[in-house]
This record gives sequence, structure tokens and C-alpha cells, in this order.
Amino acid sequence: MKTTITVVAVLALSTSLAIAAPGEGKRGKHGRHGKGAQGQRFLQKLNLTDAQQAQIKQLRESFREQNKAAFAAMKQTRTDMKAAREANDSGRLEQLRGVAQSQREQFKAKHEALNAQILTVLTPEQRAQYEALKAERKARRGNGAEGRGNRGQQ
Repeated sequence: MKTTITVVAVLALSTSLAIAAPGEGKRGKHGRHGKGAQGQRFLQKLNLTDAQQAQIKQLRESFREQNKAAFAAMKQTRTDMKAAREANDSGRLEQLRGVAQSQREQFKAKHEALNAQILTVLTPEQRAQYEALKAERKARRGNGAEGRGNRGQQ
């Protein structure tokens, strides 16, 4: 009996350790390749000079710094929505959905402004290649991106 209990305990412990173990290499909090990796790979295809890479890096860092409050507000709204959903507070949830939609629209406008700034760093040939890559990615994604805006409306 003691051996059976010991075996079960060891098996349970090893299983829980295997599940709780951190991912290897590139896996992490933000998916398969980490934060911003897709955008980085996208820009690598443009054969940017070191100066262009530095300018774009500075633009992105500045964007993150300027929008820290907006990111925090969006995160807080998501947390509040989750709490309202768990509390079955439909009135509060509807109010927060409106706030979240407004925040998404504001963020989208800010992100488009960032992309416009990044485009000014590119040469005309790189801009043309950028637009071609963007169209290719949009065609690959199809309609899948359209449904993502409704995640909070469950």
C-alpha cells in the first residue's frame, strides 16, 4: 500500500512539474515568438539599413512610452470587464464594452500614426515592398482578423 501511494505521489508531482515548467526558448507570455516578433520579422524582409532600424526602434520605444497610460487603461478595462462578467453585472459589462470599443478605436488611430511615421523612414522601393507584404499578409489572414474585435462580447 505504501508503495502505491508513493508511486501515485511521485507521478502526480512529476506531472505537475512538467505542466508548470516554463516553455523553452522562444515561448513565453506573448505566444510562440515573444512580444513584437511578427512585426520585427515583417520589417526584416525589407532589408533595412542599420540607421533605419535604429530610427524605427526609437519610434516604437517612443510610442510605447507615450502610450503607457493608454495601455494601462486598456488593461484595467479588460480586468473590470472580467470582474463584471464573473459577477453577472450586465449593466456594468455593457458600459465597459463601450469604453473598450472607444479605447480600441483610439489605439488603432495611434497605431496608424506610428505606421505612417515608420513609412517615412523607408525608401520608395521599401515602401512598395512593404505594401506588397502587407497585402500578402492580409490575403493570407482572410476574414479571420475581423472577428477578433468581438472577443469581449460573449
